Amino acid sequence: MENSVDPVSNPAADLAPRHEPFVVAGIRLAHGATGVKYRNRDDLCVIEIADSSNVHCLFTKNKFSAAPITVARRHLRASATRYLIINAGNANAGTGTEGERRAFGMCEAVSQSAGCTPQAVLPFSTGVIGEQLNIGPIENLVPELLSSLSAGNWADAAVAIMTTDTVPKVRSIRVKCGEVLYTVTGIAKGSGMIRPDMATMLAYVATDAAVAPELLRKLACDSANQSFNRISVDGDTSTNDAFTLIATGQSEGELIDVGDHPHYSALAGAVACVCRSLAQDIVRDGEGATKFISVHVRGGKHEKDCLQVAYAVAESPLVKTAMFAGDPNWGRILAAIGRAGIDDMRIDEVSIAISGYCIVAGGSCVRDYEESKAAALMKRDEIDISIEIGRGSAAVSVWTCDFSYDYVKINAEYRS
Repeated sequence: MENSVDPVSNPAADLAPRHEPFVVAGIRLAHGATGVKYRNRDDLCVIEIADSSNVHCLFTKNKFSAAPITVARRHLRASATRYLIINAGNANAGTGTEGERRAFGMCEAVSQSAGCTPQAVLPFSTGVIGEQLNIGPIENLVPELLSSLSAGNWADAAVAIMTTDTVPKVRSIRVKCGEVLYTVTGIAKGSGMIRPDMATMLAYVATDAAVAPELLRKLACDSANQSFNRISVDGDTSTNDAFTLIATGQSEGELIDVGDHPHYSALAGAVACVCRSLAQDIVRDGEGATKFISVHVRGGKHEKDCLQVAYAVAESPLVKTAMFAGDPNWGRILAAIGRAGIDDMRIDEVSIAISGYCIVAGGSCVRDYEESKAAALMKRDEIDISIEIGRGSAAVSVWTCDFSYDYVKINAEYRS
């Protein structure tokens, strides 16, 4: 399912085609095939980060985080980051202290060839949980990758980090602030086991802007909360999720160190645009997905109210299977709203519309409801579910997809 990038509200914004993303000064990438799990495709990526850069990472909130996440957290506290190494096919999760040793071994392989400390390398893994990672082929390939680093390898790197993804996910934008041109480019992987905090996803976004560390942390959190923390395919939160935001400082702009800097708003909009587009790409490529569904909830006392309702609907198997079938079974949506956990919500304040067509008002079906109109809207590849809960002025949007026969098949055969 294709869709254009949401426009940034800046007339100087320039979007790159996905197959030819803009390079980011201070970032070089390489990719290759270890043959550990996949045949005839790349499954290893190395990203080199310029010395002057600042890096911020957000990690999964799953309490049983994978070995590479544990090692990456440790390394972030110990050293500035110079390299990222990502393998696809094996998550190195549920692997104990031996898994941590192997994740550290990935870092050592890079450090020995690159001439940095292992702590300057962050490891990431994605794939099957519970199997020890064979790092021998990774160690053997790293020197070759470091010798083939290139600023133009974003699109190929996006392929190398894929697992059950059917398409690579690449987004890129440039935005002009006065006389300074900033670039933001990102890649992501994710298709199943997608649920916020962070969703099974890895995402790497870089800009050539110079951003102070504390402001970069805020930019990463704000961008994730508008994107990667607003998607759900199946309600499962992975052990390996991570979002890395890099600011290389290689543009001609001055250091952006406060939120009211004249360039910050436009840069933040560009980063949010790339993250939101990557997040929506993940949903569009959801395992077995045939429809992209936006759930808009307004009328909450707080954003939390809206999120509870949005996820109750977005993660309901009954709602998602109805979407797949094109069945306007609005009762399933109403039931999901009712179990969202908001104690004092009143049914007579709830309304529901499907792609602009009002179905429920005051908690019951509208008098002039026509099943055929609703069914026709449900046949579309993209469906909007708009919900009013009548409690206040807060509003949020969450993105999800349908459940098809193929979702079951893909996950039943995942280790085959």
